Amino acid sequence: MAILETLDFPTVGVAVAISAVLAVVAYRSFTSKSRGCLHPEEFKKFKLVKRTQLSHNVAEFRFALPTPTSVLGLPIGKHISCKGKDATGAEVVKPYTPTTLDSDVGYFELVIKMYPQGRMSHHFREMCVGDYLAVKGPKGRFNYQVGQVRAFGMLAGGSGITPMYQVARAILENLEDKTKVHLIYANVTFEDILLKEELNGLASSYPDSFKVYYVLNEPPAVWNGGVGFVSKEMIKAHCPPPASDIQILRCGPPPMNKAMAAILDDLGYSSEMQFQF
Repeated sequence: MAILETLDFPTVGVAVAISAVLAVVAYRSFTSKSRGCLHPEEFKKFKLVKRTQLSHNVAEFRFALPTPTSVLGLPIGKHISCKGKDATGAEVVKPYTPTTLDSDVGYFELVIKMYPQGRMSHHFREMCVGDYLAVKGPKGRFNYQVGQVRAFGMLAGGSGITPMYQVARAILENLEDKTKVHLIYANVTFEDILLKEELNGLASSYPDSFKVYYVLNEPPAVWNGGVGFVSKEMIKAHCPPPASDIQILRCGPPPMNKAMAAILDDLGYSSEMQFQF
């Protein structure tokens, strides 16, 4: 009774009411943030706020989200559809995978390789800071949950590295995720390797969980990676062997994807153990 007598019930009631209101506000703020900024069917426009040229035909584009605390709302392994105009002024839509995650608040980034005859490449080549990009999503068949496999093997070629990097980074930065990642990344020349510093950074920061093996068709004079095309021997040496708790992901030019599928079949990887972005 002594304790009850010391309580000011009107004050307690007000405090409870205030707490309830704050909880509702926090919940609405959280759910609004967690929903993200994308719409699966409607294009939304995002402003280009930074463009960094990485090589003669590769640039990193940073687009602002509506607020500094907004998230894009893109699940792991999903991509977005980007709309622009080609050199003739005709509309073109192409899928791209951001290199950022929802832990990167307030913006998202795309690393784009611009090909001379690429229709969407023309649009990105012409983009300047202050321009807007029309985007919708999420898109894609890949669904990821922590612990769904023991290990991923990844076979990437050229700009096909972007979904691999996104998935790998999400896994490695999640302390609860113990999945191992083994990446084989193929390109023509050393200069063609995208996100090399970022990939090497992951390998350095997570040496027990992430391995990367580079393959070049035209390597420099001093080179300790693979040479030529990705081979059966390379996959056997650098990817997890066939098992029910592993999966091999593929993303590259169509000829590479077709060749990799044939090699994986020969090595005994079932269709359930393979996924192509």
